[in-house]
Formats: sequence, structure tokens, C-alpha cells
Amino acid sequence: MTSHSFLCTAGLLAWAGLVSAADLRIGMIGLDTSHVTAFAKLLNDPADKNHVAGAKVVAAFKGGSPDIESSITRVDGYTKELTEKWGVKIYDSLDELCQNVDAVMIESVDGRPHLEQAKPVIKARKPLFLDKPMAGSLKDALEIFRLAKEANIPVFSASSLRYGKKTQAVRAGLLGKITRAETSSPAALEPHHPDLFWYGIHGVESLFTVMGTGCESVTRGKTADGKIEVTGTWSGGRTGIFREAKGYIGKASGEKGESEVGAYDGYAPLVVEVVKFFQTGIAPVKAEETIEILAFMEAADESKRQGGAAVKLKDVLKKAGAP
Repeated sequence: MTSHSFLCTAGLLAWAGLVSAADLRIGMIGLDTSHVTAFAKLLNDPADKNHVAGAKVVAAFKGGSPDIESSITRVDGYTKELTEKWGVKIYDSLDELCQNVDAVMIESVDGRPHLEQAKPVIKARKPLFLDKPMAGSLKDALEIFRLAKEANIPVFSASSLRYGKKTQAVRAGLLGKITRAETSSPAALEPHHPDLFWYGIHGVESLFTVMGTGCESVTRGKTADGKIEVTGTWSGGRTGIFREAKGYIGKASGEKGESEVGAYDGYAPLVVEVVKFFQTGIAPVKAEETIEILAFMEAADESKRQGGAAVKLKDVLKKAGAP
């Protein structure tokens, strides 16, 4: 039995008993992103047209990063909405939060504290979803996956862009094998993170959703209007391109034709997958794919530092301590 199979089996055994419960109790860590209120409404409001049944947000830990204005200035407002509108209880320690929930969502908009926030969750043996970016670096993400594997605790991370309808149709085989894909999304930068980690990850996630793993090297350049453009070369000569743009768009070409991909279809499809994951203990996205996404984005930064030279993902992974 492979380690992945063992983890899946362990997850099924550990959480099968929770599926029949009225609602799983979810704890949120990091109340500095609009995702926390959007997700809470989807889960806690049966009247919402996109209501996701099976779990409720019942507990939270504030978090917040003083050196990121868009983080620290939002905490109080989102905390007030969670407590007053949805009855969420605020805990002052992660250990205490973990004792009072069945599963955890790390929502901190800043990826840097994710590793330290994940440690007590894994220690408490709770299934863990990490919102984008999974961590502030590839090295930290590798450590989260290592700790989770060691403890047989399921974790996964994804952007909501992964679950766009057309993107998922292409992943499921609509076009056969994909030979080329191009995706675009906004790519606002944040100085404490590799460039694409902050917002470009949305478009990169769409790209990998249709291309799959197998990216071997990355070259970073600029579009005609000076925006970020990253070209990845996949095994078999396949090509995947991410471009910075105002909207969420893209196109995939495969053996059976072409299709639009990369659109944003709301948060509900992601939240549905998160709840399924908490119920079963089986991650819908393999660690290998998430790791490759992060390596692609770090390789893009390295290519920029090298003046647009091609950078091999295996070298970036080795530098980050991948086995």
C-alpha cells in the first residue's frame, strides 16, 4: 500500500463517524480576508441560494499580520460579522480552538504564518484546508505536507479558480490530452511573498488544473504592455502560459479541440469540496500537484532574477529541500 493510499484509508476510518453528524464543526484561523465571511455565509446560512450543507463555522482565531495593511485593518470588521451574524466563538489560542472543532480552515491572507498555524492543527489530528497561498514559500509548504504525512492527517490547498465549470470539464477529459493552455488573472504583488503567491496563484491554479503535473521548466518575461508572462514547458513538449490580466480568462487546446477555461464561478464549488474533504479525509488535490504549482511560481521569480532564463523546477524543489 502506498503512503497516499494509507493516508486516504486512515482518513476514511478516522472521519467516517463524523459524516452522519448533524454538522461538522469548523474552526477558522486568520480573520483578515473576505473569504472568511463569504465561506461562513455559504456554510451557516440555509437561506443562501448556494448554501453548502454538512458543516458550520463555529469557532475562530483572529490572527492578522501587522506588517500587511490589507490584513491587519480587516480583522476587527470580519470578526464582528462572524460573531454577531453567525455566532462564531473567538478563541485566543490555537490549541483551544482545535479542542472545540472537527476540522480547520486556515484563512490567513498572509501565507507566512501558515506553517506555524498548521502545526497545532496537525498535532490535534484535525483535517486541514489551507486557503491560498498554501504558505509563504515552497519550503514552508513542503514542511506542512511532511508533518501531515508523518501524522497521517489529511491536508489540502486550492484556489476557488480550480473549480470553474469549464476548467473542471477540461480536467475531466472534455478535450482529451491537453497540449497547450493559456490562463490569465490579476497578479497584484505583496513584497513579503514571491510575486505570484499573492494573487497570480489564481490563474496559475487554473493552468495546472487543466495541464496537470509534469512541468519541467519555467521562463518569465513580459507581455507587450509590460505585464507578467510566465511560460512553462511540460513533459512531452506541452506548453502552459500564465499572464497577468484584469480578468479571469483562458483557453485550453487538446486532442479534441479547444475550450475556454480559467473563469471564476464563485466560492461555493470550492466550499463543497472542502466539506467533502472534511467528511471523508480524502484530499481532492494531491500534494504533488500543489507542490508543483508552488515550485512553478517560485521558479518564475528565479527566472526574473536571472533575466528571463529558463529555470528547472527540479532545481527549485531541491533548493527548497524536497526529498
